[in-house]
Amino acid sequence: MSAEYRTLTYEVTGAIARITFDRPEHGNAITVDTPIELASAVERADVDPAVHVILLSGRGKGFCGGYDLSIFAEGMGRGAPGEAGGSVLDPGVQARNHDPAGTWDPMVDYAMMSRFNRGFSSLLHANKPTVAKLHGFAVAGGTDIALFADQIICADDTRIGYPPARVWGIPASGMWAHRLGDQRAKRLLFTGDLITGRQAHEWGLAIDAPPPEQLDDRTEDLVGRIAQMPINQLVMAKLALNSALLAQGVATSGMISTVFDGIARHTPEGYAFQARAAADGFREAVRLRDEPFGDAKSQAGPGNSATTRP
Repeated sequence: MSAEYRTLTYEVTGAIARITFDRPEHGNAITVDTPIELASAVERADVDPAVHVILLSGRGKGFCGGYDLSIFAEGMGRGAPGEAGGSVLDPGVQARNHDPAGTWDPMVDYAMMSRFNRGFSSLLHANKPTVAKLHGFAVAGGTDIALFADQIICADDTRIGYPPARVWGIPASGMWAHRLGDQRAKRLLFTGDLITGRQAHEWGLAIDAPPPEQLDDRTEDLVGRIAQMPINQLVMAKLALNSALLAQGVATSGMISTVFDGIARHTPEGYAFQARAAADGFREAVRLRDEPFGDAKSQAGPGNSATTRP
């Protein structure tokens, strides 16, 4: 990994800036460094006159399995969130905000989570086009990142969704309805079900969903074609199209969803889930969560491991 970043690598080849999440042993789990470094890398590409398009991907078995929960769930109340370096809040304050025995301040929670959103949304607000290449899994907080990209391309067997909609979470980015429309977004968030990359393509969430062995070539073809365009044309096209998306209320959706994400972790069911994870491990808590849906095995895995948010 580059010495410049803890969670990702950055390189430019031709007119393409390549940002790659690089914590494969942890399913590229999100840490407090991730939004800061992602925003920095996106800005770096955005101001580079040689770069025409920004490609985001993940190293290892999947794109991103969500937030690192070795501290938020199993490590309940230990105050460790600030120890990864670069936390925006005092770790003791974070601990009290995640401890059922303590006092929860929803605005302290919002102050923390909204900063993650701002880092991830750099993909949407960058002047230049951003493309997210998904493989393996893009779940929970991983979708908060991917849905901010201008274009998504994924392998047809990629698992995509937000399982913590079942308990202990609401997608803080608020992007599902904007990307999928009301009915399909509700279909996913009312159940916490995952869809495949193939279905994501059919539903219009992804621009393409080739077989895994063709993903690299198809992605290179896409970003290569974008890279041939003049930067000024790309910027104007993105600004014009984003004006419609922003007029839909993306900022408001993110604000409301971030507040509700905090509330979801402090309901009776949320406390019970967190306590179970702390006592029995996160995998067991996820297994019991998913058991009534008949997909405990299919939902478990990198995106629901003890090191990632479900």
